[in-house]
Amino acid sequence: MSNPLIFPMAAHVGLTALLYVLLTVVRAPSIWGLGRRPDGSNPWANVEPRISANLSNQFEWPLFFYAVCLLLLEQHATERLQLCLAWVFVAGRLIHSYVQIFTANVPLRGIVFTINFVAVLLMWLWLLVVGLGIAPPL
Repeated sequence: MSNPLIFPMAAHVGLTALLYVLLTVVRAPSIWGLGRRPDGSNPWANVEPRISANLSNQFEWPLFFYAVCLLLLEQHATERLQLCLAWVFVAGRLIHSYVQIFTANVPLRGIVFTINFVAVLLMWLWLLVVGLGIAPPL
């Protein structure tokens, strides 16, 4: 039986793949001429930098998410708490992507990022606490 922690990891990979597809679509008018406006401009020119920036974000803090997930998988130490935090992280990444790409609401984006950040920090903290034997697993 597979570890359920695989599913939030796969969901984040899916989000990242979707962002690659979106970036390809919005760059198509500039690169291949598909969907250009009559004046030759790209109708998606204003959203392309936001998607690109968000895609870059998927390779920054999520690195620590994958590291803690792999350690949990290796140690067979996945518990409900880590699984819930992993899903909080993924849901937060989805919301963060939406806010960054489709709005200019930087304060909301900061709040959502903080939730993602704290979820991964708590995953690491719990791994260290349980790994050091300070607290029993939940």
